[in-house]
Formats: sequence, structure tokens, C-alpha cells
Amino acid sequence: MNNLTKRALTGSILVIVIAGAIIGGCYSFFLLILTINLLTLHEFYHLFNNQDISPVKQAGAVLSAVMLSTVALVINGNSDWKILLINIPLLFGIFFIKLFMRSGHPFHDIGFTLLGIIYISIPLCFFICIAFLPLSGHTYSWQIPLGYFFILWANDTGAYLTGKTFGRHTLYYRVSPFKTWEGSIGGAIFAVLIACLVSLTLTSFATSEWIMLSLLIIITGTLGDLVKSMMKRSLNLKDSGSILPGHGGMLDRFDSLLGSAPFAFCYLILLGYA
Repeated sequence: MNNLTKRALTGSILVIVIAGAIIGGCYSFFLLILTINLLTLHEFYHLFNNQDISPVKQAGAVLSAVMLSTVALVINGNSDWKILLINIPLLFGIFFIKLFMRSGHPFHDIGFTLLGIIYISIPLCFFICIAFLPLSGHTYSWQIPLGYFFILWANDTGAYLTGKTFGRHTLYYRVSPFKTWEGSIGGAIFAVLIACLVSLTLTSFATSEWIMLSLLIIITGTLGDLVKSMMKRSLNLKDSGSILPGHGGMLDRFDSLLGSAPFAFCYLILLGYA
């Protein structure tokens, strides 16, 4: 089985699982995001675990899971905002854990533990919030996250196919020598077309709003992809993992989501979807 076939098969399974979880309701949606968070965070900690750095994996996983859970409870209207305060002692608890652990570089360990939370869990908290816009209603809307993923998939697939076929001019050689301007433009065209199609059936936003959101996702998602490429290049890695045949690791598959979710949330709030 060649790489393109593996990529297509894995991608098809991911589409079915993710779309099913999103449409299934707020609980299956939350379990999906929690699973993505824990698997991606585990991968991140594994990548940076070496003789000089040892992230506090279990404490980081607990903090990230509690952070997502408390945000979901508040945004769903099932709890007062004060429940978010639970995250504060968990956060500083990581410092106290390292105080009683033998480590040559304790603050390196703490720093990379918290970097995983910042890079992965916080953007996913924003994505959870996007599914409950307007925030005042505390009502889950599967249309927005589903349309969001369709745009992400269109951008990634379009960039891959057009880059493979027409790619000649490198987008950012120092960080990612195989990404091309032709691929990025092709991905953007695919994403905007899908945004137009999405607007015909998912009517949470008007067509113009879906297109504007798609443009923001394209730009910030590409930057998120380049940040992940920068990380892999610093570690001399081709893929962040091997859990997804044909796609690499979790960071390889969800880097665009992590890069775009905070910006998309801010954009939608400023646009008046509060």
C-alpha cells in the first residue's frame, strides 16, 4: 500500500470519526477534543523527553484534562465560572512536584510541561468555546465545528495535491523545504470553495461569513503548520509520530487546528458572536 493510499484511507476514517463525534452532540464532541488533546500532548512530551529535559507528563495531562473539562462545564452552563479556579493549584502544583523530584534541569522540565499546555490545550479550549457561540446561550452547535473541520481538511488536502502536482516555488525553505506557494494557493482555493458549499447546508453563518472565516483559517492554519515544521526541524524529525498512517503523528494532523482556533475565536467574538 503506497503512501497516498494510506493517507486517503486514514483520512477517510478520521473524517467519519470526527464528523460523527461532532454531530453526535456536546458530550461526544467533548470526548473527541479531550482525546485529541491527550494524544497530542503525549506525543509532544515524548518528542521533548531526553537526557536534558523530562516533562512532568502525568501532571501535565491532568492539568490539561481538567482545564478542558472546566471550560466545557462553564461554557455549557453546567457550572459557575469559579470552577476554573481549580486549574490554578494544579498549575502551580507542577512546580511543587519538581521540587521533590531529582532533576538536573527542573525549570526546563517545568517549561516544556507548560509549553505543551500552551501550544495544545489552550487552543483546544478556544475550539470548544467556538462550538457554543453565542456564548450567552450555552447551546452546543455542531454546525460550526463541523464546517470548521471541513475547511481545514479542504485546505490540507488541496495543498497536498496541488503541491505534489504543481509545486515549484518553496513557501518557507528554512522551516519547511517541501511546502510550496502553489500548494498553499491550491489549498486556499479548495478551502474557500468548500466554505461556499458549507454555507448552503450549515446556515449558522452567512456565505460571506464562512468565506471570511475560511480565509482566517487558511492563514493562521498555515502558520500553525509552519510552527510545527519549525519544531520538527529543530528535532531533526520528518514526522511528529506514526499513530496515523500516511499522515504521521497527531501534531502533523492537527497543527492547523491548534494554530487557527485562538484567532478564529477572537475574530468571531469581535464580529459580535458573543
